[in-house]
Amino acid sequence: MERALELTRKAATVFAERGFTNGRLEAELLLAGMLGLKRLDLYLQHDRPLDEQELSQFRALIRRRLKHEPLQYILGTAAFRQLELKVDARVLIPRPETEVLVGAVLAWSAGREGNGAALDVGTGSGAIALSLAREGSFERVVATDVSSDALDVARANAVHCGVTDRVEFRHGSLFDAVSRDDVFAAIVSNPPYIAESERSSLASEVRDHEPATALFGGEAGLDIIGRLVNEAPSHLEPGGLLALEIGISHGDAVLQHVQQAGAYENARIELDLTGRPRMLLAERSRT
Repeated sequence: MERALELTRKAATVFAERGFTNGRLEAELLLAGMLGLKRLDLYLQHDRPLDEQELSQFRALIRRRLKHEPLQYILGTAAFRQLELKVDARVLIPRPETEVLVGAVLAWSAGREGNGAALDVGTGSGAIALSLAREGSFERVVATDVSSDALDVARANAVHCGVTDRVEFRHGSLFDAVSRDDVFAAIVSNPPYIAESERSSLASEVRDHEPATALFGGEAGLDIIGRLVNEAPSHLEPGGLLALEIGISHGDAVLQHVQQAGAYENARIELDLTGRPRMLLAERSRT
C-alpha cells in the first residue's frame, strides 16, 4: 500500500522528468488538497497509507497537472491577500501584481475622509472587490463583469469570505453595468492587457486554460485600458482615483493616453514587488 510521503516523492520525480520546476511542492499540494489536509500535515502523517480510491484520485490529479492545467484550478482555490478564493476555468487566477494594485488603492484611501463607493471593473473571481470590502474603508463596493459565469464565482466567493453585505455585483461590459449617475471615489480594474501578438509566447498554463476574454486586450493590449481611461472620468468624483493594472511595456503609452484625456491630475506609474512598472494611478481633476 502506497504511503503519503513516498507517493509525493514519486510524483515529484514524474514532474521533474516532464520539466516542471516545482514538482515536489506541487505534488505535496495536490495530495494535501485531495486529502483535505494542510501541506505540513503530510509530514506529520508521512506514513499514512492511501487506499485504492485515494490513489486513483491522486493519479487523476497528476494527469491533469501534466497537461499543464493550472494548479489553482485543480485545487479549486487561490490565495489573495487575506482571502482564500474559489477559482476555476471561468475566471482568471489572481496574481501577486494585483495584490499590489489593491494595496496601492488602500493606501490612497487611508488618507481620505468619506471614501464613498469603489467600483471594480471586470471583477473575475472577485479578488479586488472582496479585498477592498474586507480591508478598506469604502462604504460599499460595486463589482462588474461581462461574464455571468465569472459573476457566479465572485458571488460564491463573497459568501465564502463573509462580505455579501458590502459588495454589489452587476453584469455588463465595462461601464455599461453602472448607471449614468453612478459616481465612485475609486475605480479599480485588472483589465485584459496582453497583446494578441504575445499569445503564442504565453505559457501553456495561461494560454490554454485561463479565459481569453480576461487576458487579451487587442493588438497592442491597450484596447480596454484606453476605454477605461476615457470613460472613467464620467463616473469618478473630483479627486477620485483610477487605478489600473497594466503590462510592463505599457507605462509610457498609458501615461500619454491619460494626458490626452485631459481629465486627470497626479498621474503616475507605480512598480510591482519585482520593480516592474505595473500600475497606473491617476486622480480625476478637481477643476
